[in-house]
Amino acid sequence: MSSRVVDRNRRKGGKKQVKRHIIDALRRSERRKIPYETFHLSEVLSPPICSFLSELQIEPPVLGNTDGTRDSYNDKRLFITPEIRTKYSGFDELAQAFQRPDVAHQFEKTLGIKLINESYLRMEYIQDTDGMWLEPHRDVPDKLFSMVLYLCTGPEAKDWGTDIYDDQKRWVGRSQADFNTAVIFRAGPNTWHGFEPRPIIGIRRLMEINYVQNWRDIEQLSFPDEKIIC
Repeated sequence: MSSRVVDRNRRKGGKKQVKRHIIDALRRSERRKIPYETFHLSEVLSPPICSFLSELQIEPPVLGNTDGTRDSYNDKRLFITPEIRTKYSGFDELAQAFQRPDVAHQFEKTLGIKLINESYLRMEYIQDTDGMWLEPHRDVPDKLFSMVLYLCTGPEAKDWGTDIYDDQKRWVGRSQADFNTAVIFRAGPNTWHGFEPRPIIGIRRLMEINYVQNWRDIEQLSFPDEKIIC
């Protein structure tokens, strides 16, 4: 068997492993209802993808003072676009997995929602450094769900989870930010979340993953010409 065939089979098996880990994590997820419905996942990514993300060498953006929103520095954000997928095979494998119909179906089953076939995949790789914060906010309804995938490491990382607020924007808790865990929620009238100002020693790495519809910023999409088929 030629080395080219072996490599193709390896990549095919690797893609199946990526997809299987995501589906299994969704099936095992823990549902919490207070102050709003969230789903908590562990061991989301396969070991090869974890290794890829752990070894990834991309300089974090230099932001300076921010206003508590990510939109204020859109030009410095790293969305997993076709260009980035071509440059980094690990990001491409991850995007290909989330684009799969069987993964989309598992999101439907886990979250108890119906994903319309007019949705697209939006993924962002985030590296927050000291001084970053996010004001309490709610996601727009065009995000059918928001998945925050934590890639944090180091002794301080456990305190770098997403802050959760009640419908009066009072702080009520914080997600854990252990490596290879995730939290999922759907946009709603009381789904306030943010990141309280606190020291970040090192880099707070994470990914935000959404299925979106009616999305105007098509340059943020992983497959701008391909809808997710449910």
